[in-house]
Amino acid sequence: MHALVKHLTKIICNTLFTTFLLIGAFLSSSFAEQSVEEIIKTRQSIFSNNYKVAKRVNSLVVSEDFDEAKQLMNEMSENYKKLLNLFPDNTQEGFETEALPSIWENKDEFNTLMSKASSDMLQLVSVIEDTDDINGTLGKFMWGNCKACHNKFRAEN
Repeated sequence: MHALVKHLTKIICNTLFTTFLLIGAFLSSSFAEQSVEEIIKTRQSIFSNNYKVAKRVNSLVVSEDFDEAKQLMNEMSENYKKLLNLFPDNTQEGFETEALPSIWENKDEFNTLMSKASSDMLQLVSVIEDTDDINGTLGKFMWGNCKACHNKFRAEN
């Protein structure tokens, strides 16, 4: 009788364990779709914010309000770093993403561009007050990175 109880206990435990694994897999796949949406919306929000901030930086620099402009440049630099983690393979499609497959096909190039954009914003902080060519400097360190990314990695609107 004791062996029968042990055997039944083992079967029940295995069944419960398998059931919990299946429930866990089902729930995680349900949340994975939500997670993809959150990732795509987060990166869209960051890019949108960076564009608004870049326009604001441009205006501030032209009016020589360098202190506020520098704070915003630092913000943009941090945003580019965040973007490095927001393009996992499972986020190539859906939720109105405008990201092209070339991001995932050329992941190292894309990540290098995001890192360069981040570094360039920090470099812009250090040179903006001393430049004789504000528009050229903004073009080189800020707008040029936007253009490089849009040309290769973003669908046209």
